[in-house]
Amino acid sequence: MLMVVFIIFIAGCSKEELPANDDGTKESQTIFPLTGIETNEVVDNRIISVMVNNHQNARPQSGLSEADIIFEILAEGSITRLLAFYQSEMPNVVGPVRSAREYYFELAKGYDSLYVYHGAAGFVNDMIKGRGINYLDGAIHDNDGNLFKRESFRKAPHNSYLQMNAVNEVANSKGYETKASYEPFKFLTDEEVDDLSGETANHVKIVYSNNPSRIVEYSYDDANGNYYRSSDGEPTIELNSEDPILLDNVFIVETYHEVMDDAGRRAVDMESGGDAYLIQKGQVQEVTWENRNGRIVPVKDGQLIGFVPGKTWINVVPTNPGIQQSVTFSN
Repeated sequence: MLMVVFIIFIAGCSKEELPANDDGTKESQTIFPLTGIETNEVVDNRIISVMVNNHQNARPQSGLSEADIIFEILAEGSITRLLAFYQSEMPNVVGPVRSAREYYFELAKGYDSLYVYHGAAGFVNDMIKGRGINYLDGAIHDNDGNLFKRESFRKAPHNSYLQMNAVNEVANSKGYETKASYEPFKFLTDEEVDDLSGETANHVKIVYSNNPSRIVEYSYDDANGNYYRSSDGEPTIELNSEDPILLDNVFIVETYHEVMDDAGRRAVDMESGGDAYLIQKGQVQEVTWENRNGRIVPVKDGQLIGFVPGKTWINVVPTNPGIQQSVTFSN
């Protein structure tokens, strides 16, 4: 698997030496590789990535607050779809779940995750199988009461929900690995977080379309150090608890999009790199993004830039009209 080659490397960088105990011994503490948050637990569970519906009729969604990283990319037209990566936390339910696209499953593969979706065009399913993607398809398990459940409070295709507790069982039945080791992302130390500098970015606005439901906004709360997200002027919250989605990093990347067919399906270049904004602690840095070993990472002057430990949302915007035209910052 892609990330297994890093096992030897991560032995040194995924653990931190803690102060000595009273008896003179030292404990070694692990960090979650996608968030940089410390834990005393063994971190060996495989990442699960889920295609989450972001249509207006699918909001608010379930399980987004517990995702480590979320990609937001255009699907057809001006509607975005989400790819949520889970490892440090596992919600009971995630969804609604929607269909696969090539650039999403290639991202899922790059992070060596189990890729979960609900349905796809025949040629897309053929690509998923042909490229060796480890996948779980809701169209095969539709409303089976185990892996997927259709809820009555919403209408299809906005009502299919993944039952996360069943993922490893079904994955094992298909012969997939459910344990894995990963190289952690580069994370900032507490001192580096305190020393962050950049232009003020207390409010961030991303315009995917002039349609109000296609506008994403992030607002910084200095009291807790997090960004709150909204779409269509409405806060992004959990369906049942109404808890807000809180983010430590907002990473906006620009890349080439091309409409491929009459259905409006796109090809999105997630390989070549390009301009980007990295937004942390009320400030924005102009950086570039690169695909390194399958992961989308911020880079400046050829060097990796660290994330603030915590949750990250990655918005992908097209080169036309471009990141400077699509994204604005204000106090």
